[in-house]
Amino acid sequence: MKPDNYTILEFPSRSANEGFARTAAACFAAQLDPTLDEVNDIKTAVSEAVTNAIVHAYPDTLGKVVVKLRILPGQVLEIAVRDWGVGIEDVEQARTPLFTTGSDERSGMGFTIMESFMDTVKVRSKPGKGTTVVMRRSIARRAGR
Repeated sequence: MKPDNYTILEFPSRSANEGFARTAAACFAAQLDPTLDEVNDIKTAVSEAVTNAIVHAYPDTLGKVVVKLRILPGQVLEIAVRDWGVGIEDVEQARTPLFTTGSDERSGMGFTIMESFMDTVKVRSKPGKGTTVVMRRSIARRAGR
């Protein structure tokens, strides 16, 4: 599907870049005229996906994270977050609420949160090769716009 518009962000897996990614995603999504609730949902989902890449993909090193944002026909926002880190051994298990490979401070709710705020969440991963999370959210046209 050919996008109406797109942008690509690339940054090192530093925790400081999570805030940059969520703000950039919100700014890009603004062209669809989302409600504040929709913007907050998008920011939260991006935050979870990017944090997963930073914390889990590169536990002991810095690596590359790429966020691709696309506006698809029909007012659909697509966000793809990709890393080239350790990958996920069992994607279905990783999507289970409360499952985490992180420390005790990790809640294991990242994928569950993404799924609750986006229309679709697809995860592709290969151990040793990295992970791609693709999320989509339809933004309804508001009356009078």
